[in-house]
Amino acid sequence: MSGSAFLLVTAPAKINLYLGVHPEKDGRGYHRVDSVMTAIDLTDTLAIAPAERLMVRTVPEADFPMEENTAYRAAVAMGEAFDREPAFAILIDKHIPVKSGLGGASSDAAAVIMGICRYWGVDPTDPRIDQVARSVGADVPFFLYGPPAYFSGAGDVMDEIFRPLTGTPVALVKPLSDGVSTREAYERFDAAPPAAGDLEPVLAALRAHDEEALFASVSNNLAPVACELVPQIAEVRAWLREQPGVRAAEVSGSGSAVFAVCDTQMAAEAIVRSALEERGWWAQAAKMEKSGPVVAVG
Repeated sequence: MSGSAFLLVTAPAKINLYLGVHPEKDGRGYHRVDSVMTAIDLTDTLAIAPAERLMVRTVPEADFPMEENTAYRAAVAMGEAFDREPAFAILIDKHIPVKSGLGGASSDAAAVIMGICRYWGVDPTDPRIDQVARSVGADVPFFLYGPPAYFSGAGDVMDEIFRPLTGTPVALVKPLSDGVSTREAYERFDAAPPAAGDLEPVLAALRAHDEEALFASVSNNLAPVACELVPQIAEVRAWLREQPGVRAAEVSGSGSAVFAVCDTQMAAEAIVRSALEERGWWAQAAKMEKSGPVVAVG
């Protein structure tokens, strides 16, 4: 594409319909993880343009050096994989809360990878793209795809993609805390690992597109860890499970956001209003989505 054009790339959040972390680790020191994720329509937006050197900024401004940003690391990894200079200015308009378990940082990285693929004329199915994504973070490969998917390995190896649950309404709620550090969550997990839930009913329900069975099987064995680290997460989850029209409610990833799968969009929006106005929590209504990053020429 033209070197003067800029790209706008949407980076969707995700929720974990199943998360099973296991005590054993691979040669890289990563835990064995089974993860079933689906994208939702809460998104960050990235503007990517050619520049003299690689620069990454976020709005609101991040409180750490840009070199530590997953988007920056993804661009560097693309440069190394394709032996090119990743000279881009990247501006990330953040809407996905940090330390929420909604995958914002991983999705931003995937959006950068897809944007650079467009600039450089790289086929996104090139095997090197998956390797780049896995090198940045375990959830990054999922965001290259978007439909519900089962990932094994360290949560970074795609095993199976399922029919989308597009349009299913979700209420997202999180306490107004600093969130949960993934590193802290795994350290606490290692001290006393909670057992993983049963994965097979989730996979069977997705294969049959049986939403009732699927939402009855939602599970996350990092949830107890998240609730220990930030006790308000347990309060949010218990409150969500009592709300009308909720089919399932669980912590996403390592927290601190809790998602509630709802019968209707009206139910999701009512929950969000109540969470915001009566509880003072962060809350957002969303829908399950079928897409990974969407790239448009600016």
